[in-house]
Formats: sequence, C-alpha cells, structure tokens
Amino acid sequence: MISPNILYSCYVTRNLSNEQFIPEHIFLYQFSGSLIINDAEKEYSVQTGEFCLARRNRLARYIKIPPQNGEYKTISVRLDQTFLKNFSKEYGYTADMPATNDAVINIQSQPILLTYIQSLTPYFDLTTDGKNEQMLLIKTKEAVLLMLKTNPELKNVLFDFSEPGKIDLEAFMNLNFQFNISMERFGYMSGRSLTTFKRDFKKIFKMAPGRWLLQKRLQEAYYLITKRGQKPSEVYLEVGFEDISHFSRSFSKEFGIAPSKVYRK
Repeated sequence: MISPNILYSCYVTRNLSNEQFIPEHIFLYQFSGSLIINDAEKEYSVQTGEFCLARRNRLARYIKIPPQNGEYKTISVRLDQTFLKNFSKEYGYTADMPATNDAVINIQSQPILLTYIQSLTPYFDLTTDGKNEQMLLIKTKEAVLLMLKTNPELKNVLFDFSEPGKIDLEAFMNLNFQFNISMERFGYMSGRSLTTFKRDFKKIFKMAPGRWLLQKRLQEAYYLITKRGQKPSEVYLEVGFEDISHFSRSFSKEFGIAPSKVYRK
C-alpha cells in the first residue's frame, strides 16, 4: 500500500478475489500478469502494460493471474465520490451525456500515463503522515487530469454522481445471485431500501431472499459439478459461498450427498 487511495499489489499465486462490489471508481495499471474481471454479463481482460478504469457501483469478480515464474503486480488509484465532487468544483468538470455501460473501460496506454505510473515509485515506502498524504492527494488529482487529457469522454463516467435507480428485481437477482454481498447491498444495487427490497423480493419469489439465495447457489453448484465436471473446491467461491466447509454442509443438507461424492460419480 502507498496510501488508502493508491495501492500497490503483488501476488505470486493465482488469486480469486473475494471482492464482489466496486464501491468507487478505480484507475488501474497492470505492471505484470493479467487480471480477469467478470460482472456476470461480460468478461474483461487487462494484460501486462495496460490501463483500465473499473466503474463504481458494480458487482464483479476478479481473477489475478501472475506470469509464469513471476509476480502479479498492479497499481490502482481509488477515486471516491467526495474526492471527485471536490475535483469537479475545483476544475469545473461535469458529466454532460450518458456514458458507456461497461463495468470496465480500457484506457489506451500512452507515454504520459506510463510516466505518471513511474513517478509513483518513490512513494512506495513513504509513511502515511499528514505531509505525505497531501503529496499523494496531488498525485491522485494528477491521475484524473491525465485521464481526462487522454480520454476526455471519461468525464461522463467520473462525474456522474447519480445513484442506482429502481430496476427489475427478478432479472437482477437471477443475473447476480452468485455475488456474495449483503442484503443491504442487493437492495441498494436494485434501487431499493432494505425494507422495500425484502418486501418486493417476497412478492416475486415467494420466499425470503436468504433462503432463495442459498437454494439458487446450491442448484448452480450442483449443475457445475455434475454437468461441467468442476471440482467442489473450484465451485464454492464461484457460486457465492465464503468457505468450503459451509458450502459442503449446505450442499449435503440440500441434496443428501456430499459434493465430493457427487464429483467422483
């Protein structure tokens, strides 16, 4: 970590991230390895030497893949709403038209962006005291200014401060059931308060959301194991469980057989 908003990441093994919700925009540079991002509708790939902007208020799963005999490395700059609203007032940028709906936007690599990434290297070992935080705030502003200089259309993404509107709950849940997020977050993403979300959910699905999610995830797991031949150890995270022991207990209770035995059949 360089600061709470500028993060340097390094992995030596393939990693499936538990992060399921992108709360703020993230400007990312892929130093080495590759990053696969899936939002249930589309898969995005970020390769070594590429830049992207991951958009806020999106559900996504990350697979971080190091190169052969190497390390996975990224630099990411978190752009929260308070920072961007202050930036908008300071520099006069506003969104003036709808932006692409993609969860991840590829940004073409350019010398000025690469120079910016290189300029962050001296900050890797700084402590996060008040003076250094001010310098890093300037570096965060620099990142946004450079993105807007090289990709002016990004203003319609960065400075769109609207919140999710009310959407088709049945379609949304059937598309996103595998993301392991809270009921409050499901409600927010579908444009509802928690109370309204639970009420609307029960009207549509005729059961409480917690029970429906468990059944849906287990049904998907059974399909992946029996029809796709995937291992239980690969499936449990993919369908929204946090740990394999909970998954195995729930699977056995639902189907009367352990997932490992189903897989061996």
